[in-house]
Amino acid sequence: MAGVVGHVVVIACAALILQLAVLTSATVYTVGDTSGWAMGVDYTTWTSGKTFKVGDNLVFNYGGGHTVDEVSKSDYSSCTVGNSITTDSSGSTTVPLKTEGNHYFICGAMGHCGSGMKLAVTVKASSSSSDSTTPSTTTSPTSGSTTTTPTTSTPTTTTTSSYKPESDSAGRTGCSAIAVGMVVIAAGALFRW
Repeated sequence: MAGVVGHVVVIACAALILQLAVLTSATVYTVGDTSGWAMGVDYTTWTSGKTFKVGDNLVFNYGGGHTVDEVSKSDYSSCTVGNSITTDSSGSTTVPLKTEGNHYFICGAMGHCGSGMKLAVTVKASSSSSDSTTPSTTTSPTSGSTTTTPTTSTPTTTTTSSYKPESDSAGRTGCSAIAVGMVVIAAGALFRW
């Protein structure tokens, strides 16, 4: 009986350690890089070459007088304000990308979206491979013509872990203490202390 319990404890310990070792990571994109969420930034160029995936985050940094509104495709195209899905004006907005598909963001301040303060991102499933060649589409405001040009770039991103265990005053994590305890129990069961 003690042998069976020992094996169960060892398997449970190994499973816990394996689970702790497999950390999911997400990419944090600072919208507009150092320019932030502001007037005069070409967000179509900014998204070019980036592959956004479920689990990634968009961070919008901006000054007063701006908002980050997630809107429908129609409201994005027409710069319609007042129908936002979500809105924030805190100056630092983090948007977790939770679903695949197209996501649209505008500044809700009068005239800002029409002046180019708008962002469209296509979010892929987190398991898909990233493609470094992404077509970018630009529209000339004077002629109304559209040109699609493939561009290749390497995005600069920050990778962060989505697993953040809590720690006590000595900096030890609860999971680590549990894992150590399980190892001690497993060793005791195996060696019949």
